Amino acid sequence: MPSLITPYDAEGLIDEDAFLENIDLCIGYGMTGLLVGGNSGDFWSLSMDERKRLMTLAVEGARGRVPVIACSGAFLAPAVIELVRTAADRGCAGAMVLPPFFYRPDADDIFAHYKAISDASSLPLMLYNFPANSVPIMPCDLIGRLADLDCVVAIKETSGNYNTFYKILTEVGGDIHVFCGQMVRFGVPALIMGAPGFIDTNLNLWGAGSVELYQAAMTGDLVRARALQRQALALHELVSGSGRNTYNWVKTGMTLIGLPGGVARLPQSPLNAEKIEELRRGLDELGIADPRLSSRQSGR
Repeated sequence: MPSLITPYDAEGLIDEDAFLENIDLCIGYGMTGLLVGGNSGDFWSLSMDERKRLMTLAVEGARGRVPVIACSGAFLAPAVIELVRTAADRGCAGAMVLPPFFYRPDADDIFAHYKAISDASSLPLMLYNFPANSVPIMPCDLIGRLADLDCVVAIKETSGNYNTFYKILTEVGGDIHVFCGQMVRFGVPALIMGAPGFIDTNLNLWGAGSVELYQAAMTGDLVRARALQRQALALHELVSGSGRNTYNWVKTGMTLIGLPGGVARLPQSPLNAEKIEELRRGLDELGIADPRLSSRQSGR
């Protein structure tokens, strides 16, 4: 499942046509679900109305072909509950919820936050373990407690640490679905060890390749899967290495190869000419191009 980017036009408004085009492309690649308004979708720079609008657009764009999960994270539980209820009203199949962030909540704070949301929700909920951006690290014992809440059915595990991912998969994978949030780093090992799938920003840019990686791993074609995982790691280094802003580099990369990435919106600024050329060369070296012009992306 792609964590959908939110493209903007030159005026800084959501480019709805580009957003819907990306949905059609992702489903066409063979993706089996959509996450809307997550970190990759810039939820942190969107108004509540914009976040709700994206939910509507995603459901309309999916047209029942795949389920839509709405990122509904916010600092205060009432705002999360409002977003989760909107997601249900708009036809989303589930909602992903961040733990409270910035002030370093303890385990009891996090549990109370999620319990309040679960008690008020009619949708299945996905936890989000992303300590790099949301601050708190959710240990296994806390995730186990959260898995017992009525509406919690899954977690997107995005620590970027395979040992952390595997520990969570081993200890709570029998109770909730543990999705890999770092396909570019260890998507193949995660799938082989029992993850039901992955959710990643880079699927917007490397759509057909990421689906091929999934299929190779799930069918036991490990020679191909290893080659694609090496390509995924190289892509990760290109768009995320050396302190780069992943979301901006992925969007710019999409635009460079003719996909609907849109333009930067504050607080993100456009990449300069030097960075754009570096990105262009990197994509060429990896063989990543507009899939509408190239029927197959080769792993290297």
